[in-house]
Amino acid sequence: MKRIFSPEKAVLCAALSIFFACSGNAAEKGFKSIFNGKDLTGWKGSSEFWSVRDGAITGQTTPEKVTKPNTFIVWDQGELDDFDLRLKFKIKPDNEEGRANSGIQYRSTLIDSEKFIVGGYQADFEAGQTYSGILYEERGRGILALRGQSVEVHPPTKGKKPTIKVTGSVGDSDMIQAAIKQGDWNDYRIVARGNHLMHFINGHKTVDIIDKDDDKRSKSGVLALQLHQGPPMTVQFKDIRLKRLPLQEARKLVMIAGKPSHPPLMHEFNAGVQLLHKCLQGQDRVHSTFYLNGWPADPTAFDNADGIFFYMDGRVKHEAIQGDRLQFLDKLVEKGVGIGCAHYGVEVPADKGSDEFKKWIGGHYEHEFSVNPMWEPDFAKQFVHPITRGVGPFKVKDEWYFNMRWRDGQQDVKPILVATPSDDVRDGPYVHPRGPYPHILAAKGARETMMWAVERHDGGRGFGFTGGHYHINWGNDNFRKVVLNALLWMAGADVPKGGVASSVTEKELMSNLDPKKARKPKPVSNKKGK
Repeated sequence: MKRIFSPEKAVLCAALSIFFACSGNAAEKGFKSIFNGKDLTGWKGSSEFWSVRDGAITGQTTPEKVTKPNTFIVWDQGELDDFDLRLKFKIKPDNEEGRANSGIQYRSTLIDSEKFIVGGYQADFEAGQTYSGILYEERGRGILALRGQSVEVHPPTKGKKPTIKVTGSVGDSDMIQAAIKQGDWNDYRIVARGNHLMHFINGHKTVDIIDKDDDKRSKSGVLALQLHQGPPMTVQFKDIRLKRLPLQEARKLVMIAGKPSHPPLMHEFNAGVQLLHKCLQGQDRVHSTFYLNGWPADPTAFDNADGIFFYMDGRVKHEAIQGDRLQFLDKLVEKGVGIGCAHYGVEVPADKGSDEFKKWIGGHYEHEFSVNPMWEPDFAKQFVHPITRGVGPFKVKDEWYFNMRWRDGQQDVKPILVATPSDDVRDGPYVHPRGPYPHILAAKGARETMMWAVERHDGGRGFGFTGGHYHINWGNDNFRKVVLNALLWMAGADVPKGGVASSVTEKELMSNLDPKKARKPKPVSNKKGK
């Protein structure tokens, strides 16, 4: 049936478009570009279908070059949790039927990284009159909201289909469609806060969804752009800007793993943060994400972080001291963002980063002042602190650093793991330089701190943990729990009464190792207290 629009509707649509366009331009603060307009840096998809043309990411199928199933180009610099995404799209059918369909995947799952198959939430659009602006779940629950609808999505009562309750309207579907420019550039905006999802095209809200299906809804996942199977078509995207929003349902923990640097099963930073991330899944108090092999390429990586964890090489190689990053991180700290560091990541040079680390986490390893022997401290007694909840006595051989360079008087520094090095440990050899150092020998019999925590005056929290040289030690329940507890606490989340419960299999422990590093570890007890 042919749609007929009155002149009054046309004028109203034009006026609303101008109003929302102006409002959008005035509200761009905090947005960062995630497409450079020149090439596909930061994006991965099949080069058979995707390219950059006229400053836009372009997907195209032809009679000779078809895709089956749908194929996607994926932003590979990070994942989306709570966000505001804005971009421009244009879609053109290259077929007699005039058919062309595409969409923007968000909080989605990369199902096949070779064929670029993605499933999850999709902000749909097309060359036709029906689907632009709807919420569709690719390879999932199907259509969750039609254009113009405000809905609640509930778990299914019978069968597998969700229960969708229409709670109201966000606008007339035909009027919204009338404001979409066929074959030309249009603005798409997607906002996701917790389980609340909203789509906008050219300033018009198209759907408003509360997803109450806790088993099926997604809190985070990949961003991807769709090229639909079917008749030949061309779709383009440009001016892609992302603003991360403070999480509505948890505290945000960002974990940064350093680049490979040591022999097998030592300094396995990439495998370590992925293992910790796995152990934090199911924790309602914190949402964790991670970046591998150094400083994130994602320009928005820290924008909604409540806590940042560095597990990486230190001293002059420390990722946090390169360029102007100390100043960048200090601004986050001033806003109350927590900082945690593990193993070599607690070391910075005395002349670069010392003041910041004392401020952020209370102290740091200083070359030839602190020491790094291989030894097995006896953490027999735990201090009362949220980080020690559920942590029992344990011994683990590691490169446990001690004698940190503290703030003056160790102000506000709370010891977490403390033990007394034997005279033999103080005598050395240390890992580097081999020592012994006179000032370390002079402190024989003194207790030393291998993990500590601070609550800063800016409201943020920090911790340092000097273990973590040997990857296999993450298999020890207490060693792992004290760090997991610290990650929650540092990010501002409540630590459970019994600490963070987790289990790790040998297969999980040996997963994600740096290339050519995997080898069978020596047997290590995973019993508590050992």
